[in-house]
Amino acid sequence: MSAVVIKNVSRIFPGVRGGVPTKALTPINVSVAENDFVTILGPSGCGKSTLLRIVAGLEEPTTGSVTVRGRTVTGPGADRGMVFQSYTLFPWLTVAQNIAFGLREKKMSKGERDAIVADYVSKVGLTGFEEHWPKQLSGGMQQRVAIARALANDPAILLLDEPFGALDNQTRGLMQELLLTIWEAERKTVLFVTHDIEEAIFLGSRCLVMTARPGRIKADVQIPLAHPRHYRMKAEPDFLELKMRLTEEIREEAKKVA
Repeated sequence: MSAVVIKNVSRIFPGVRGGVPTKALTPINVSVAENDFVTILGPSGCGKSTLLRIVAGLEEPTTGSVTVRGRTVTGPGADRGMVFQSYTLFPWLTVAQNIAFGLREKKMSKGERDAIVADYVSKVGLTGFEEHWPKQLSGGMQQRVAIARALANDPAILLLDEPFGALDNQTRGLMQELLLTIWEAERKTVLFVTHDIEEAIFLGSRCLVMTARPGRIKADVQIPLAHPRHYRMKAEPDFLELKMRLTEEIREEAKKVA
């Protein structure tokens, strides 16, 4: 059984003040295997974030359906963890309290919560910052907390919508390596939206390339790069060949919206 099945999913947004409706997605069909790390790449406005939000249950498709481990998605659920580009921590909660938020909602005992929080604080490199408030953290540190919060709930599927897009290049690279390290250890099923070609290759085992709006899957590219991965591999021939291929795919689409 596939972890995620997207079947004939399309999305049309109503026109504003009686205007022409916006067709964001044409019917999309995709299956994602258990433990796969799939990156979704496309030009701005192609509907990749809309597709991810439909999988998350935050938006309803106009047509089609999404199933997660055989169950039809009808709304948000604990089987899916979401990390957004914008910093979405609760400002009135500390780092530890933010990570524990979903665990408290599950009525988990304090001892269990504390053990899980301590584990993920360590995994994302925030030991010593447990009692800090979000406003005391850098952007990269806030996203570490957001990833830890999503993973602490042990979701079957991890959904990330350009989570590193607002970070500087150096911090972004470190966060990519951190996420890969966690994925290599835990093997969650991951859908990761990005507009960055190098990021799509470095993180993914498979890359879905979307067309300009209305979005559809233009190419499904396997990324057969070995694990563990390291930033130096971005200069290796196999990586550069994949980068050239995906660059050409994206350039064709970007020209349509330029």
